[in-house]
Amino acid sequence: MTEPTRILVIGATGNIGGEVAALLARRDIPVRALVRRPEAARLPVGVEAARGDLTDLATLRAASSGVDAVYLTWPLDSPELAPAIMAVLSESVRRVVLLSSLAVDDDLDEQDNAIGELHAAVEAAVRRSGLEWTFLRPAEFAANTLRWADEIRGESVVRDAFGEAAGTMIHERDIAEVAVHALRDPDHHGRVHVLTGTQALTQIEQVHILGDVIGRPLRWEEISPEVTRERLTTWLSESFADVMLAGRATMVDEPLGPIATVWDAVGTPARSFRQWAIDHADDFR
Repeated sequence: MTEPTRILVIGATGNIGGEVAALLARRDIPVRALVRRPEAARLPVGVEAARGDLTDLATLRAASSGVDAVYLTWPLDSPELAPAIMAVLSESVRRVVLLSSLAVDDDLDEQDNAIGELHAAVEAAVRRSGLEWTFLRPAEFAANTLRWADEIRGESVVRDAFGEAAGTMIHERDIAEVAVHALRDPDHHGRVHVLTGTQALTQIEQVHILGDVIGRPLRWEEISPEVTRERLTTWLSESFADVMLAGRATMVDEPLGPIATVWDAVGTPARSFRQWAIDHADDFR
């Protein structure tokens, strides 16, 4: 294992990037976070804050100086800047671990959905950079169920579409564990890791688990895809919302089963959705 001397985390204020930064800091690996406002960023103890923005290449260049590995969550709604960003990182960095998406289909010459199209274009820019790379393509984040938190706290109900859609929800900490291994170990170079949780659960089953964990029964109320789309577009683009709904519709009859990539990469099994619910129970109480 070739240990990097310093790692830059882009996306350290997010669910997964924050876990990556925290894991690195706990292992006494020098870690720097690119953040717009260091004075306001809530970073793990031991993480150095570097003021900057991915769209400001001068600040990115300064933040990546003295860094030889980067964890990257792509925060932009376009891949247009990806080649320029990778060119800057290539000046000093030798390895990048990219949080991509399971929506990318390697069998297609042209992606058939907006999410896959965005992430495939970013992946292509990373591949062309000449850097060592690893792509993480997780199944649906368990943290996506936080969109139900307000209704659960207020009414003990979840209103959503496709209650019978089954997904293998993955804990953000498991994604971070794989990312940290890929950042530290060159054996992950050139690999695409598809990451899932331990069990395919319908959305209704997820709600029941959340209720069991917080100690009160929760009710599922099926609503139309159209109403759900309106809700999703309050925080997603219309094209991304359409991809999510289409995916849910497919998962009613064709759920993605668990894959043992987390075990293969880190030597421990992925955490269950119930464990995620226990870790986040206060968000729903």
